[in-house]
Amino acid sequence: MSFDLSVARDLPPELYPLSWLIGRWQGTGRVSYQGIEDSGIDQVISFSHSGGPYLAYSATTHLDEPAGGQLWHEETGFWRLTPGQTQADPPFELEVLLADPAGSLSLYLGQVNGQRIDLASDAIMRTASAAEYSAAARLYGLVESDLLWAWDVAALGQPLASYISARLARQD
Repeated sequence: MSFDLSVARDLPPELYPLSWLIGRWQGTGRVSYQGIEDSGIDQVISFSHSGGPYLAYSATTHLDEPAGGQLWHEETGFWRLTPGQTQADPPFELEVLLADPAGSLSLYLGQVNGQRIDLASDAIMRTASAAEYSAAARLYGLVESDLLWAWDVAALGQPLASYISARLARQD
């Protein structure tokens, strides 16, 4: 899957490199981290555009049975290319702002290179009651029309290691 011209009519040109993300993605994966029981997950990720030079993002992750579909993680945010780039500048520099109701705010910086996105945390802020979380890296890629993604974190006193990964299919 590549650039969708029907989506392009509504996008500012600075979002063309992210157009392949737009839509609702759903699928399964795994959560596993030191001190956390390995479990299957069901996940929904959504990217949408409302007119500005950014994409709105939301993600919801539930644990598989036997946890009974328990909510594991939820986040929302915004993705935008660093201002001032042109279509002749690949790879494209990317800025991602994410917040979760457990009390953390994350700023990621990274690159879009075709249908692959690499992100690394630049700043993480958290409330006094939020779990300790100090660094993260994310990888998103379009593989065989599915969105594959992985999230590595440094948290709970542990070094950067795999945390969640999933394979998601486009739903719309």
